[in-house]
Amino acid sequence: MSSISSLFNNSRLLASDISRKFNLPKRVNPLDVAGGMRATASLDINVQTTKLKKGVEFGEKAKGLIDAEARVLVGTYARTPVVLLHGNGCKLYDVEGREYLDMTSGIAVNALGHGDQDWIRAVTLQANTLTHVSNVFYSIPQVKLAKRLIDASFADRVFFTNSGTEANEAAIKFARKFQRFLRSNSECPPIEFVAFSNCFHGRTIGALALTSKEHYRSPFEPVMPGVTFLEYGNAQAAREVILSGKIAAVFVEPIQGEGGIYTATKEFLQSLRSACDEAGSLLIYDEVQCGLGRTGYLWAHEAYGIYPDMMTLAKPLAGGLPIGAVLVTERVAAAINAGDHGSTFAGGPLVCSAAVAVLDKISDPHFLASVSEKGKYFREILQHKLGGNRHVKEVRGRGLILGIELDVPAAPLVDACRNSGLLMLTSGKGNIVRLVPPLIISETELEQGTEILLKCLPCLDESFIIS
Repeated sequence: MSSISSLFNNSRLLASDISRKFNLPKRVNPLDVAGGMRATASLDINVQTTKLKKGVEFGEKAKGLIDAEARVLVGTYARTPVVLLHGNGCKLYDVEGREYLDMTSGIAVNALGHGDQDWIRAVTLQANTLTHVSNVFYSIPQVKLAKRLIDASFADRVFFTNSGTEANEAAIKFARKFQRFLRSNSECPPIEFVAFSNCFHGRTIGALALTSKEHYRSPFEPVMPGVTFLEYGNAQAAREVILSGKIAAVFVEPIQGEGGIYTATKEFLQSLRSACDEAGSLLIYDEVQCGLGRTGYLWAHEAYGIYPDMMTLAKPLAGGLPIGAVLVTERVAAAINAGDHGSTFAGGPLVCSAAVAVLDKISDPHFLASVSEKGKYFREILQHKLGGNRHVKEVRGRGLILGIELDVPAAPLVDACRNSGLLMLTSGKGNIVRLVPPLIISETELEQGTEILLKCLPCLDESFIIS
């Protein structure tokens, strides 16, 4: 029986046993917390690491878990054949002891990297105090986080969820309820929505209806009707549809992540704002991926100075724990009553304490300035080192959400970089490399990642010839 198999067959296995199973020395960092309690914050494993070289396949330890996963989980994910064991800062380590530079951040989630000590301290303290009570009762961390978000944004009120797609579902409901509240004497208030090409708003049925890629929607049709998709950036077309009087709200990402790292112009967002004001429609920014410091601004829309009626958040907010949020103005909140929406888990004490720790760090002006500076440097060195390659069409983005557009599929490059110790994502139509590293990444690590990319670029010529 493999080490991985034995883990699955022993549900009582302790953290200390994991290190022994993989022949890894361990160092446990206990933290002193309130009341004199001792809590193990994390398993900080020191391993002898090796870089994953091109052509090296995953070993028996990884194979055991990959085989087990195929037997027990629904096959919704086409996973990368890497079994990750632990992380530290911007580095991840697999069960074979190989080291990777992480430029995925768990899909733009781990803004503070892996094992941030302030985050660990906040989570450990709260886990030893109170983890869950439901929204039947009041809890201190939820109110504390809501105040922090309001003080740092345009919003007057907050509704918490467990994910980005749930935040967008809530925004859909709030928009329709707002229109009925605003036009209480109308038999046909606006109930339709506008979204844009290349957009991604989630996989639950309402958010899915707002997502432009047909292959996401078609297996589950009919989805929610009443969504008009327009070209991202086409202000005139958007204005005409919004002024039809049928639109409850417009959903737009200031920077599209899943769609291909496309950035809105100030003129486009200003046109949407003006048209929504004229028509009485709501403007909703989806900042699930681009918000919370990723662009070098706390909120991506701050770069434009054009503010929404609602904003949805999620990914990095709790540093890896599941949370989402809808930030709304008082005007929108006035339409929402007790019982209009809810969640058992949302805004629990544990995730909110984690989120306060994350928000306190990211919202620091010096931290944001460092993200902006590193993003500019990263973009410059990518353009300098990779720009001359015939397959590289453009390097774009803002802050530490960058995309490299290729004229061929990006998957061979992503695979080659992974085999050389660099983890990345794709986006768009599969021809864009998406780079969303932890916001704490150093310039040295950015240079290291760029060198790996440069070294692996020739694989695009090989895949081009094969195709």
